[in-house]
Amino acid sequence: MYEKSVLDNGIQVITESIPHVRSVTIGFWFKVGSRDEPASLQGVTHFIEHMLFKGTTTRSAKEIAETMDATGGSLNAFTSKEHTCYYAKVLDQHLPLAVELIADMVLNSRFDESDLAKEKGVIAEEISMYEDAPDELVHDLILEAAWGNHPLGRSTLGTYESIQGMDRNTLLEFMARHYAADKLVVSAAGNLCHDQVVELVGKAFASLPLRGEKRASIEITTDATTVVRWKDTEQVHLCVGNGGLAYSHPHRYPMYVLDTLFGGGMSSRLFQELRESKGLVYSAYSYHMGFQETGLFTIYAGTSPENLSTVLSLVRREQEQLCEEGVTAQELERAKEQLKGGLMLSLESTSNRMHRLAKALLYQEPVLTADEIIARIENVTREEVQNLACGMFGQGQPALAAIGAVTEQGLGASFLAANS
Repeated sequence: MYEKSVLDNGIQVITESIPHVRSVTIGFWFKVGSRDEPASLQGVTHFIEHMLFKGTTTRSAKEIAETMDATGGSLNAFTSKEHTCYYAKVLDQHLPLAVELIADMVLNSRFDESDLAKEKGVIAEEISMYEDAPDELVHDLILEAAWGNHPLGRSTLGTYESIQGMDRNTLLEFMARHYAADKLVVSAAGNLCHDQVVELVGKAFASLPLRGEKRASIEITTDATTVVRWKDTEQVHLCVGNGGLAYSHPHRYPMYVLDTLFGGGMSSRLFQELRESKGLVYSAYSYHMGFQETGLFTIYAGTSPENLSTVLSLVRREQEQLCEEGVTAQELERAKEQLKGGLMLSLESTSNRMHRLAKALLYQEPVLTADEIIARIENVTREEVQNLACGMFGQGQPALAAIGAVTEQGLGASFLAANS
């Protein structure tokens, strides 16, 4: 069972006690991500996340690392489109230290000018790493193709130019607007006592500013485009994106089932057709990303340039068949069992449980038990999946993104040939 509290300063705390384990995973989630950045500050949220590991007024960067390493635990962070999370996994006896350490990083980081200059180089290398990984970079490009210069369409990492243009004041001013008590959710799962977590967080974050800048509701553009990056590679890495659902959409469970049977594993339609039947790809899959106001259903495939038109044609045919013919009862049942099995296996991880609790509060949803989630999966019907597929695949131009030995004109011609 979970417990939930709201501190006097507005911090939300949610925990799940799991007495049979000896560890605790705790996450500090701030409601700020790359979608909250103006174009001129692209990458600032991620830059701040990096700088919080560079030293505080009482600890150097090395001492931060040594403090956590000495417990046998782990300390990390990530920046997404809508959130920034700092998290630790430790033995239960070290939970007070983990809370104090992360609070020190959030409240007392130095943002030293020399560290700032070095970290610009680190982030530049991180950007370069993705530039050299086309099978990963293409997933950023599909967001750009779907939403253009909308904040959701821009890279979380920023650009070489935007990062170089930031100084200490830029980061501190942005942080002051968003790192506040009313924008913080603390989620923890493991061998813990809820009241202790509340006490630890309340004490450690007592000086956190109370009110942060409210997230602006931003208009979602729907003009899908094509984004192509030429690269002399053996494969073309391709993504096709169709408009999806918001994270909290009432039809998200049919979406989970649709995604699973369409491209969610080795038995999926996409994998069976493109790889097992035709031998055109090594990797092919689909996934759905849900955000506050919108979502995107993405299909990925890596294939040789000469097979690009064929792959696009087969993807389109699978979409049309799902819309026109629907799914069989056996296929639906298999997808449901796959989802349920994945859910139950994920709950063996305190980290996954921590994430699940946090997302419920961040998106203002009820915290469902495993049985309640399973019931919602079980209630999905064949008609719901088919209707969702028709609405998603049958309307409008999809977004297209590709990296490899292909031009935008060539990809466009391949797409037209696939739809002729």
